[in-house]
Amino acid sequence: MTGVIVNRLTVALFLLLVISFVSFFLIQMTPGNYFDQLRANPRISEELVSSLEARYGVDDPVLVQYGRWLFNLLRGDLGYSFGHQRPVAGLVLERFFNSLFLMLSAVFFTWLLAVPLGIYAAVNHNRFIDRLFSFLAFIGMSIPNFFLCFLLLYFASHFNFWPLGGMSSTYHHQLGFFQRILDIGQHMVIPVVVIATGAMAGLQRITRSNMLEVLREQYILTARARGLPENRVIYRHALRNAINPLITIFGYQFTALVSGAALVEIIAGWPGLGELMLQAVRSRDQFVVVALVLAGGVMLILGNLVADILLAVVDPRVRLGGGQSG
Repeated sequence: MTGVIVNRLTVALFLLLVISFVSFFLIQMTPGNYFDQLRANPRISEELVSSLEARYGVDDPVLVQYGRWLFNLLRGDLGYSFGHQRPVAGLVLERFFNSLFLMLSAVFFTWLLAVPLGIYAAVNHNRFIDRLFSFLAFIGMSIPNFFLCFLLLYFASHFNFWPLGGMSSTYHHQLGFFQRILDIGQHMVIPVVVIATGAMAGLQRITRSNMLEVLREQYILTARARGLPENRVIYRHALRNAINPLITIFGYQFTALVSGAALVEIIAGWPGLGELMLQAVRSRDQFVVVALVLAGGVMLILGNLVADILLAVVDPRVRLGGGQSG
């Protein structure tokens, strides 16, 4: 497993290199740059703007700029954010942990609720509760994230029972330790619910479908014929085989949550990568844009790598190298 993980990471580094070059090239192809906004300010002289451009080398050819950025990247330097007036590495790392915290919370509640609901619906196939869960899942998958976010924000503002935006209150620093945790948790409710709703609906449907397929297998019928308890048949025999495809899609679902969370972060005012990306694109803060695209690629690769490792742990027959145990 260790050797395969090393090979995967080697391929991942090559992919990240390609992603960084493409994103760097595309941002360079867009008309204008951050310093054009400075030129529009009559209080800033042309000489100052020209000196800043020469300092950061924004007028150099694309390959020269990319080579310089790649060389600095090897030293842990992702460039300088013109809009935020600080190094990109610290800025992106701070927002990265905010987004990762939000994503992991959404993934946790998605799997905590969707898998048991899918199992319960499959066990009660074609009964009222199964049809009710299926109906709610279709509604969850059909509602766009941005619309649900606006809807929840409207109700929260109308009834004044949840914070409307941000990650913490203005008086957060004055609270005690547990009160700070509660304050952040209250601000997380709306974005986590919005992000998890669609993912939970889809995962619940997949879990139900997998369980129904496994419950029709011959060995399940044999286990029931032998008089094994129903809970043992479902949770020890059926679930172990039905959950493998779910682990396989874990990496892709995590990536989908990341992409879907960007818009939710912007609407809900969560200080994560999505909000930072919007600011960087609007201000043409090129080094921030490239770093954020790179961070998205890292999330995608890590999500799929974790899914492969979990699948090998859960199912001993699976080998990451593609073979099977004898």
